[in-house]
Amino acid sequence: MSNSIGTPLDGVTPETSSPNNILQLMPVTLGAAALAACGGGGGSGETPPPTPPPLVPPTAEQAARFLNQASMGPTREQIARVQSLGYRGWLEEQFALPRATSRWDWLVQKGFDAATYRNSEAGFDAAAWRKLIASPDTLRQRVTLALSEIFVAAIDGFIGSGWRSFSAAAYLDMLEANAFGTYRNLLQVISTSAAMGEYLTFRGNVRYNAATGALPDENYAREIMQLFSIGLYQLNLDGTPALSGGKAQETYAQDDIAGLARVFTGWDYDLAGGDTSTPEFKRRPMVQIAGRHETGAKAFLGLTIPAGTDGVASLNQALDFIATHANVAPFISRQLIQRLVCSNPSPGYVARVAAVFNDNGSKVRGDLKAVVTAILLDDDARGAAGLTDPAFGKLREPMLRFIGWARAYNANSASDAWAIGDTTDAGTRLGQSPLRSPTVFNYFRPGYVPPNTAIGTAGLVAPEFQITNESTVVGYLNYMQTAVSRGVGDVVADYTSLVALADNAASLVDELNVVLAAGELGASTLTTLKTAIAAMPGGTDAARNNRIYAALLLVLASPEYLVQK
Repeated sequence: MSNSIGTPLDGVTPETSSPNNILQLMPVTLGAAALAACGGGGGSGETPPPTPPPLVPPTAEQAARFLNQASMGPTREQIARVQSLGYRGWLEEQFALPRATSRWDWLVQKGFDAATYRNSEAGFDAAAWRKLIASPDTLRQRVTLALSEIFVAAIDGFIGSGWRSFSAAAYLDMLEANAFGTYRNLLQVISTSAAMGEYLTFRGNVRYNAATGALPDENYAREIMQLFSIGLYQLNLDGTPALSGGKAQETYAQDDIAGLARVFTGWDYDLAGGDTSTPEFKRRPMVQIAGRHETGAKAFLGLTIPAGTDGVASLNQALDFIATHANVAPFISRQLIQRLVCSNPSPGYVARVAAVFNDNGSKVRGDLKAVVTAILLDDDARGAAGLTDPAFGKLREPMLRFIGWARAYNANSASDAWAIGDTTDAGTRLGQSPLRSPTVFNYFRPGYVPPNTAIGTAGLVAPEFQITNESTVVGYLNYMQTAVSRGVGDVVADYTSLVALADNAASLVDELNVVLAAGELGASTLTTLKTAIAAMPGGTDAARNNRIYAALLLVLASPEYLVQK
């Protein structure tokens, strides 16, 4: 790795981000998040309840920690907003924000719907990065990203009639539009999405043909159960396996896949007269072609949809049944916790969130707004215990590291081109890029255990370590060194807020520690960084900028930053 900022980077080796370090972080002491007591008032003649203590606003470090879980990354402005509104107030404000210009509409505004782009992926990466970095509804963007890593589809798999950029944009826009809706409706729009129909190959799926022996495509039927709803094994509410005779019990078998595949026959593009000269058909839900639909009975998971049931009714019955399966709440809740808060949520944490999934308090099942709120306000997420628990936290995935830097320092594209591109290359870029997962199993599996590590010995998982190795660590640092100092294309950060601190190494590092790392850098790390920055020249604009670049990169490389607590 090129090193233009002195010897401190000589110690940044692949071991810096070793899987074992998730168990070896230095303790960080922060005040616990304040909790307000709630009580009912007494009637006439009763002794009034004691006045609850006033809410104590979160510290800047606590607010930044919350934003690391609830947003695309803290900024000084958002930290102040959380301190002003409190955690719940900030969530309610974010839930109420309108959606900004969609990825689809941005592509159209930029002319990517011209025929010349039909067989390319041009424009999609820019549309995706623009939203992740600049959209005001930072909570919605974080949840959309999380959903895209559970209900996985990828641009390279959108095969059929071209317009892949628009298929990808439509898919992310759909997830965004339903990020705070219900799980059942999300399952509906995904299952009728042209993009998903292409990606998991059930678009154009036809019924059994006795003459040829052709069978319905089983791809989506398998994955909707395995990955999007119930998983492989029966679960308790707390996400632990529901054992029988000491053994895990499978949720479905091949017969269930075959039976459910019959539901997904007859679905195809809504071509509105056969016009594919524009991408518009890619964002319309697929429609049912009755002559291709399997009219026989469809049996799976203990449900039988009677023979003669039409395709739309069959789909609705199937999704209604899947959405009420007992596994859905713990299976989906645990993965959302993993994507937002920590890799190894306690059974109690999963159970509390799953209970809200099953009933939001108003008898609504799968209310994602309520689920997200429960995840982010839970004691396990907000309390201080996790800060000193070596098993708590998660490795920040590379996209979130990059976006966190960009958000923190108002990175913007002056031309509105957002020419960051595909950052999948692990040796030279991030090793990860929006909606470019290599498989339907995401960039990393939720149950991944790094081999021969203390994580495995402790019986823990660390999903993001599946894309972490010597090459990706060096590739990330090289990429961020360039991004921090020069930007990516014309996507350039604004360090105005740091310039006044740059001549004072301790002040500069302390500020980055709060905004980027939520105050989690240990005393030894802080001393090392401050000493390194203080040894650099200062006093001129060029020297101040170099100090800023060096301090940023060193914080972004530190183990306490890389493992989000």
